[in-house]
Amino acid sequence: MILIKNAQEIEAMRRSGKILSSIMHEVGKKIAPGVNTLELDKLASELVFSNGGRAVFKGYGEKNNPYPASICASLNSEIVHGIPSAEKIIKVGDLVKIDMGIEIDGLITDMARTFEVGAVTSVARCLMDATREALNEGIGKIKAGARLSEYSRAVEDYVKVRGFSVVRDLVGHGVGRELHEDPQIPNYVWKQKDIILQEGMTLALEPMINEGTHYIKILADQWTYATKDGKLSAHFEDTVVVRKGGCEILTR
Repeated sequence: MILIKNAQEIEAMRRSGKILSSIMHEVGKKIAPGVNTLELDKLASELVFSNGGRAVFKGYGEKNNPYPASICASLNSEIVHGIPSAEKIIKVGDLVKIDMGIEIDGLITDMARTFEVGAVTSVARCLMDATREALNEGIGKIKAGARLSEYSRAVEDYVKVRGFSVVRDLVGHGVGRELHEDPQIPNYVWKQKDIILQEGMTLALEPMINEGTHYIKILADQWTYATKDGKLSAHFEDTVVVRKGGCEILTR
């Protein structure tokens, strides 16, 4: 069931998104060669606490393997869900993907950004730029009365002509009262039943784009997804609310 948010819930999500965006900005400023990703997680945790929020990733998942951190920090060929670690040290040339969700006043927003560290390869920069712009192209299709597949087609078309591939086994999702709500939101055109968007839907849109093939693998920690061919991946995500004639981006 797709949940339609009321005005009070959307206002809470607006506050959540504004705080989340500011925290992401501060985390991004700390990303530099020699910094380990556990330091980024500690900073994010402190900022969430100081803003009266809750980091919703921490403790998420199965009881025998809950996610142990406040953010996901994925490097280079890691796509999403990379676990922060003191041993995971950022280097010049890395693509660093930070994914984070917070709850403020009972409502959740979710966002991700890819950061380049120093001088990256031309392929890395093109991949990062294409992923960010594919999200923008998709967001431009979100409005009440539109089909969800219009978003998916816009994302896929944008990256395919640039020689990149869309991850197919991981998708976006509804968000708000829970971290993951209906609908699932593929970043590629799919054959399942389409959805007509309605005003008040709140969606986490998140293209995950690979330099090489779309095939992925899960690492030994049973959380981190990486490209199967070892090539680079990029990830951008925003939470939006569907409106007549367009959408409002809550995490910018």
